[in-house]
This record gives sequence, structure tokens and C-alpha cells, in this order.
Amino acid sequence: MLKNYLKITWRNLLRHKAFSFINIAGLAIGMASSALIILWIQNEVSYDKFHVKKDRLYEVYNRSVFDGKLWCWGTTPKVMGKILKQDYSQIEETARTSGTNFLFTVGEKHLNIQGYFTDPGFLTMFSFPLVNGNSKAALNDIKSIVITQKLSKKLFGDANAMGKTIKIDSNAYFTVTGVMKDLPNNTQFKFEYLMPWSYMKKIGQDDNYWGNNSIQTWVLLKPGVTEAQANASIVHVTKTHSDTKDIDQFLHPLSKWRLYSSFDEKGKVSGGRIDTVRIFSIIASFILLIACINFMNLSTARSEKRAREVGIRKVVGALRNSLIYQFLGESILISFIAGIIALAIIQISLSGFNQLTDKELFVPYSNPYFWVISFSFIIITGVISGSYPALYLSSFKPVSVLKGTFKAANALITPRKLLVVVQFTFAVVLIICTIIIRQQLQYAQDRDSGYKKDNLVYVMMTGNIGKNYQNIKNELISSGAATAVAKTSAPITQGWSDSWGYHWKGAPPDNKIDFNIYNSDGDLVKTMGLKIIAGRDIDPKTYPTDSTALILNEASVKIMGFKDPIGQLITQGEAKDAKVLHVVGVIKDFILQSPYEPVKHMLIQGPKSWFNVIHFRLNNANSTSNNLKRAGEVFKKYNPDYPFEYNFVDQDYAKKFGDEQRTGTLASLFAGLTIVISCLGLFGLAAYMAQNRIKEIGVRKVLGASVAGVTTLLSKDFLKLVMISFAVASPIAYYFMYKWLQHYQYRISISIWVFIIAALVTIFISVATVSFQAIKAALANPVKSLRSE
Repeated sequence: MLKNYLKITWRNLLRHKAFSFINIAGLAIGMASSALIILWIQNEVSYDKFHVKKDRLYEVYNRSVFDGKLWCWGTTPKVMGKILKQDYSQIEETARTSGTNFLFTVGEKHLNIQGYFTDPGFLTMFSFPLVNGNSKAALNDIKSIVITQKLSKKLFGDANAMGKTIKIDSNAYFTVTGVMKDLPNNTQFKFEYLMPWSYMKKIGQDDNYWGNNSIQTWVLLKPGVTEAQANASIVHVTKTHSDTKDIDQFLHPLSKWRLYSSFDEKGKVSGGRIDTVRIFSIIASFILLIACINFMNLSTARSEKRAREVGIRKVVGALRNSLIYQFLGESILISFIAGIIALAIIQISLSGFNQLTDKELFVPYSNPYFWVISFSFIIITGVISGSYPALYLSSFKPVSVLKGTFKAANALITPRKLLVVVQFTFAVVLIICTIIIRQQLQYAQDRDSGYKKDNLVYVMMTGNIGKNYQNIKNELISSGAATAVAKTSAPITQGWSDSWGYHWKGAPPDNKIDFNIYNSDGDLVKTMGLKIIAGRDIDPKTYPTDSTALILNEASVKIMGFKDPIGQLITQGEAKDAKVLHVVGVIKDFILQSPYEPVKHMLIQGPKSWFNVIHFRLNNANSTSNNLKRAGEVFKKYNPDYPFEYNFVDQDYAKKFGDEQRTGTLASLFAGLTIVISCLGLFGLAAYMAQNRIKEIGVRKVLGASVAGVTTLLSKDFLKLVMISFAVASPIAYYFMYKWLQHYQYRISISIWVFIIAALVTIFISVATVSFQAIKAALANPVKSLRSE
């Protein structure tokens, strides 16, 4: 019997090639699209879940009120990890991580590499296995270093790196005590080497100041200790060990590190990347559902063609259950064929999808669970696709069918219309959402950054750049490579520091305002292209007292309540440790951090500060390549051991839109695929509708109906369904996009034009799809269609 069913199914597929192609193509595209999204979702939800001790791993967070709002952040004082391990019995182990960048030299190889300073416990807390070395002892020595296999390959080729020496910067030598398996792509940790915290202390970068929240602290709870118990114990760590009495601590579990990064006004987790994961989960489900609806619609549209088969089978004794199994078997076979094609589509498109999503996704062919899940996915898709047609077709009454009194069209019109409406509703929702996401992205990109990004370059101050800064600055300008140079604490596109505890005349007694902190030694306005509103730039050469000078942005002037800010004194700290700064200028607000948020109040401090970056503006009179060549020669002259590595500010600024660009591109891609799948189904339905009404069309043409009239007659029913879909989709899309936009303080308002454009696009695509078949039917010779009458 099974062999008979398979033979009949195969014959039906070959006999109705157009129907088979549309069904298989629709299911294959739908399955491939859903599978790609599922791979992306699986990668997101699996972040750092491979750690053996994941249920006991937590990150320490701070919580306090600033500017009248509760803030939660994941950077802590450097001393906190040591105190937690020493004084709190619920904690088994702690590890601190602080990002660092050193020049690695092995022979003639010179590489600037990103890594971490960390405690020895890091390797026993987290499951980053060593292929060589002992995890428990690898970081015990102050001059030990653990490197990844990737870095080992870069430095030593295929040779065994264990025990070999690496020159760090120009004055330290480290011994490789461990080679780590390369990090998986689903971890938030990004490093190529680990160095002991004891070396960080030796070079003067460690401190015991509780106000310096600059590193991350990780804890491993003892078995049996709950998160609530640990939180109750550590909540007042800062208050207990310092003079700061308004900052609390809590633990953020590993299971929420990746997906839950937002906190509400009560300090509770309220969302984050999980919102995007949920959205794409819905998209994957609906894309697959739309492909299944295509199968349902086309199968039921062909009901009259198969009604006689069903009637004969029932007359000769076939039970309804056997017919249901037959039709389900057909749909599952089609699903298997579509699944094979979908797998090929996935393999072909995966590299492009990885570039689009900035991930390293792969199909785990060697994992038996993959094949179990894949076969289950295919079977479930086949059952969903075939369930309604199987139940419907098997319900035919053989007497009605064989007498010729059975007419399927009237009985099926409502379910089929409903399925078409569902299809196009989701397609329209995606079109509207895509347009709004693109508008929001463009709105933020068009926002005035407050400085001139073009031809602006920055270089990190490594090696001897700091002590040779003045010579480098002079020669960059004299060589014609640059027109202005400034030394700063961070790139102009990034906020590396913030602080509170500032006092000024008229400040409220309970003042607790957090300011972005930026440092400059002079020429900042000229180099960055900032706009001075009042006063002047910091200029220590002309004004020696500018070592304690301060520039405010507009937001700072507003929150401080200054009417005449120039000359105002601002004090940082308390009593004998207080630092007095004087305001010399006010600049127009510029975007340091997110372009989607209001500009935060900022203090730009003078040369009596710390510096990490050199910015310089390239000379417009020369080509970019010529300027960079000259600049490279200058840096090589004064910092010969280090490669000349530079960053363009405009490219750096563009990275701020990366997540939204990826979301918008993915939404556009899947909206397009949804439209393609829906139109495949619509095309098939239009073809069968035209075929079923071919005699009616012939009669109408004989009676004088025009091609345009027949085309309109055949198209209008589908157009009505599309308009109903648009009416249903519009409020749904508006609701979700309104909620999505609330994540951004700097956002667009949703315009009526979005819906008009979406309506026109949908109508055009659907009419174009249906019209092809309608015009083809209208142009057919009526003599051929009426010959049998």
C-alpha cells in the first residue's frame, strides 16, 4: 500500500509540474529562511552556555540613582573582586578582567594584540580549555601568559608555543604557560591572550579606589548558594568598604548576560537583545506558515481535479483514514524534497548570511541531533501543510462527486480567502516595519554629529608616542600631512569615562549628576571641527593656568543653571582632595556615544589629565594616501617598534548604526522573501482560478467582453483580499513599531505616508502577479475553450 501511495504521489508531481514547482519552491524558500533565522537565534540564546559551571557564574553590577533615575552598570572598582573572595563566604571564586593592548614581538614579527588582564581563577571558573598547559597554574607567575591557538599560529607558526618567550612592548618578556583552544563564536569574551593581574599591578595600573569603576568582576557562587542569598549578602559591599554610601551591588546571572542588558526603574531586568530574538522568532514562524498556507491553498484549489479520484477510491472501499494518510504522505514527500533543496539553499547562502549578521554560523552536519531535528522539522512542516487539504479532500461524498454535482469553489471560498489574507497580512506588516526601521536609521544618520568627521583620523598612544607627542604633532603639521593635531583621553566617537561628585555655585546640596569626562591638551576645537558658543578653546601655551581649564557642552550649562558660564569655578571631590577647575569655554553639543539618545552633559578637562589617543585632521590639499604615508613616516620615526595603525572617525561613527543596519537589512530580506512566497501562492491560485473559469471566460469573450474587462474580472477578487490584508496589517505594524521606537529617545514619528507606500507596493506586486495569469486567460482563443460544449 505504501508503495502504491508513493507511486501515485510521484505521478501527481510529474503530471502537474507547475503546481509541484510552486509548492516545492515555496516550501523550500520558507524552510531555508526559517532555518537561517533559527541558526541565528540558536547562536544568540547559546551565548556562554557552554561553561560547565554556568549555573553558578555571575557578573557583579552596580546600582545607584543619577539625575533622578536609577542606573545599573556592569563595571566595578578593581578592588571589589579581591574583597568579595576574601570576606564573603557565599563566593567560591572571583576573577577580574580588564581589556589591554600590547605590542607582541617574536623575531621579526610585531603585532598589536587585544587581550585581558585577569586573575588565575578565570581559567577554572570559565570553560575555556587549554590544549597545552595547566588551567590551575597557568597564570600564577607574574611573567606568564596564556595565548589562543590562533595567536600561537600567528607568532610561532606550527611550532609548539609552550615555554617560548614573547617580548611585550619594549621592556618585558613573558613565557607562554598555556595555549587555549580558540574561543567559540558564541561568547561575549573577546581576547587572544590572558595576562596575570599581578603584572597589571606591577606596571601601576591597579588601584584600591572604590570610585574607579573601570573593570568587570565575575564571581562563582558556592554550590547550593542561591542568587537571592548572594545578593542579600553583597548588596552593601561598596558602602561597607568605602565612603560611598549610595551605590548598591547585585549579581547578574550568566543566563542573562547576552540577551538581558536593560533594567527598569526598579532595577529589574526588562529586556535587551531578547526583544530582537523574539521578533525574529515570530518572523521565522510566519515565513514557514506562509509557505505551508501556499501548499494548503493550492491543494484545495485543485480539489475538483482530485474529487473523482477520491470518489472512486471510496466506492471501492477506501476508508477516510487511509485517504488522509495518502494525502499527508504526499505533503510529507513534497516537504522532504523541499527540505533537501532548502539545505542546499542554506549552504549556498550561509557565507553571505554570516557577513550580513556579523556571525560565524554553520550547519552542524556531524551532530546527530541536527539530523533528528531536521527530519522532525520536515515532517512537522509536511503535516502542517497537508493537514487541512487531507481532511478536506477525504471528506468528499462519493455520490456527489461521481454524479458531477460536486462543486468545490463555493464551499472553499471562505477558508481559502482567509489563508490568503493571513499570508498578505504578515507580508504587509513586514513591509511597513522595514520602511519604519529604515526611516529611523536614516533619521539618526542624518543627525548632526556636532563635529566634522571627514578626513579626521585617530591613533592610539602606544609605546613612545606619549613622550614624543610634541615632536610628532609638529612634524605632522610641518610635513603637510595634517592641519591640526590634538591629544585626547578617548576617540571622539567613544565615551570612555564618566564621573560625579562635582560642585559649583548654585548646585543643589544633594547634587548627584553623572558627567561624561573628556580630556584635551589644546587644539580640540580646530582638530575636531567643534563649534565654540562662548569663550575659547583650551590653550595652555597662551594661558598657563589652562592646566585646570574646563570646557562645558550646552547640556552641562543647562543642567548647572549657568547664565554666564565663563569663569565659573567647578570643584571635584571633597575638602582637602578637592580639585578646582575653571570654565574657559562652551561648545555646541556633539555626539560622543549613541546617536539615538540625547547628548549627555560633558566636561572637557585640560592638560592636567590622562591621555590615550591622538587625533589629527588630514590636509585637504593632498590625497588621503599621500597624507597617511607621510603620517606613517612620522610615527615610525618616533615609535619605530610599533606598526602605524590608524582609524578613520567617519568609519568609526558609522559602526554606531551596525545593529540597526543589520536589523533593517534582515527585515528587508525576509520581507522580500515573504512577498516572493506569497506571490508564488497567488500566482498558482490565479492559474487554477483561470483554468476553472475558462469556459466562463470563453462565453464572455464571445458575447463581446474586452481583454481589460476579463482581466479586471479575474483580478478584483484577489485585490479585495490584499486590501483586507492591508487593513488588518496596518494597526498591527503600527503597534509593534511604536513599541520598538520607544527604545530610542531620538526617534521619528510614524507618518501616514509609510502606510500609503506599503499599500501601493503591495497592490502593485499582487496585481502584477495575478494579472499575468488573468491576461493570459483573457487572450486565449474562446473557440478552444468552448469546443467541448
